[in-house]
Amino acid sequence: MTALPKLPRPIQPLPDQLISQIAAGEVIERPSAVVKELLENALDAGATQITIRLEQGGVKRIAITDDGCGIAPEHMPYALARHATSKIASLSDLENVMTLGFRGEALASIASVAQLTLTSRTADADHAWEISGSPVDGDAGQARPSSGPCGTTIDVRDLYFNTPARRKFLKSEQTEYGHCAEVVRRLALARPDVVFSLSHNGKTADHWKGSDLQKRCAQILGAEFASACLAVDETAGPLRLLGFVGLPTAARSRADAQYFYVNGRFVRDKLLTHAVRAAYQDVLHGDRYPSYALSLELDPAQVDVNVHPSKIEVRFRDSRAVHQFVFHAVSRALAQTSATASGTAPAPQPASSGALPWIREPQQTSFTTQFSSIGVAQTLANYGALFAEAGSPADSAPHASQTRQTDFATLHQPQTQDEFPLGFALAQLHGIYVLAQNRAGLILVDMHAAHERILYEQIKNALDEDAVQVQPLLIPVSFYADAVEIGTVEENRDTLQTLGFDIAVLSPTTLAVRAIPALLKNADAQTLARDVLRDIREFGGSRVLVERRNELLGTLACHTAVRANRSLTLPEMNALLRQMEATERADQCNHGRPTWIQLALSDLDKLFLRGQ
Repeated sequence: MTALPKLPRPIQPLPDQLISQIAAGEVIERPSAVVKELLENALDAGATQITIRLEQGGVKRIAITDDGCGIAPEHMPYALARHATSKIASLSDLENVMTLGFRGEALASIASVAQLTLTSRTADADHAWEISGSPVDGDAGQARPSSGPCGTTIDVRDLYFNTPARRKFLKSEQTEYGHCAEVVRRLALARPDVVFSLSHNGKTADHWKGSDLQKRCAQILGAEFASACLAVDETAGPLRLLGFVGLPTAARSRADAQYFYVNGRFVRDKLLTHAVRAAYQDVLHGDRYPSYALSLELDPAQVDVNVHPSKIEVRFRDSRAVHQFVFHAVSRALAQTSATASGTAPAPQPASSGALPWIREPQQTSFTTQFSSIGVAQTLANYGALFAEAGSPADSAPHASQTRQTDFATLHQPQTQDEFPLGFALAQLHGIYVLAQNRAGLILVDMHAAHERILYEQIKNALDEDAVQVQPLLIPVSFYADAVEIGTVEENRDTLQTLGFDIAVLSPTTLAVRAIPALLKNADAQTLARDVLRDIREFGGSRVLVERRNELLGTLACHTAVRANRSLTLPEMNALLRQMEATERADQCNHGRPTWIQLALSDLDKLFLRGQ
């Protein structure tokens, strides 16, 4: 016998407690969400010192104490009510919100799924007041006298004690603690002026004193990032991007050191992530991830932060303009990674002026890239007279047997030694490395990687300006081709012409290379043509010039770059150094590997125990 279907329940209002628990599912996903909401409230209250105490990954207890402005006792019941806040009062306020919190539902959501106690004291109060948001005693919801310093302490115990099904979905204690610690790191990086102290199960895990951004980055992102990053400070109309981006040579295998803030709020935005990634596209290997800590400042009316209850997603009114601004700002910073831009060290140091770029006071956002001075045990004069006058090795070293024509364009050499960051060539090591001497010490150059970057930038600039010079071949190079290669040539003549190639079909099985780009005139025409046709076929015809242009240009540059085991004369090596100094992004090859390194005299002195 078939059971009769149940009649639908009539529409009726839900109890307030159930409503709060439903809302809590959107806001309080795990203990780290509690930590985030409470820390944001503390920062909005003007806290300068925050203490976070966790037990069992935050599931058993989360206690956060700050020294902010506190909450008056008559306002404490509203703090635990749904949609009650001091951050906004109208739609206009919502469209121009500058605080981290504004929805007025965090504490109410937390109190609905945990036992919450709020203790607060304002500066003009004689003592602190306490209120409970959990129905564990008879006077729940009523403020009562308590003790405590100025500021606020929120104690959250037994998260999800009344929703056991939700508690079962939580991960292990260490996993939940890891998420909580990451939330603290994000906010600590956004506010380096605030003291943060984090403990877990009674043991101090992290303690960051108020400092400048350089020190806070070193503490959170590691000393490697602090010593290998570039300062960014770009302004265009109402947009401003500032912070630090890591050098491509310091890229990571995981995207776990990427921090982006919009008006001081940590966000995960695909548009911003794509813009930064695009800026790294021709200096970073495909399976590596850049590190950065960047803050975008703009008119709050131009960005919607009320997209999701977690407030981690944003929408921009003019997303295309924001994308292009971020892309070009980061690109310009990375373009300065040349020897000329970075002095004598390929890893410039971030500012140490105490600037707090996330804080919106204009007088505190100046960036000045500084470089540490190189200390040596003895004076430079004791190491020879190479830099005594402006005419040394480059003029006197080559003999008659070393004056054969260079394959590199010879650049005009300035008259002061300070304008030669990479110094002068001394010798070649195993046909792979160029050894050069500058004021700071010894320079080691990977000649193939360096020349490949130079050619890559030259080809890219020529293609951007639609000025690719063509070198006709006196005798066309013909070679056997299969049907696929023949078809690729016939279908992509315009693309080949744009790249500077003239490849003709002589027969169903023969191709002839009549011209190649002038910059690649020393390459093997047949091998070069085959590889270009392969890339065009693999990357999709005309789309190769848009979507996979960097890979194609990398192929072209690699074919013509000076090969290992080729003997170079001193004029050739010096010409390579001068071109590196004049080339953007010359500090790394197309795959993010360094092209040169500096060994300071102080490092060499230590190796030989000089001055000790």
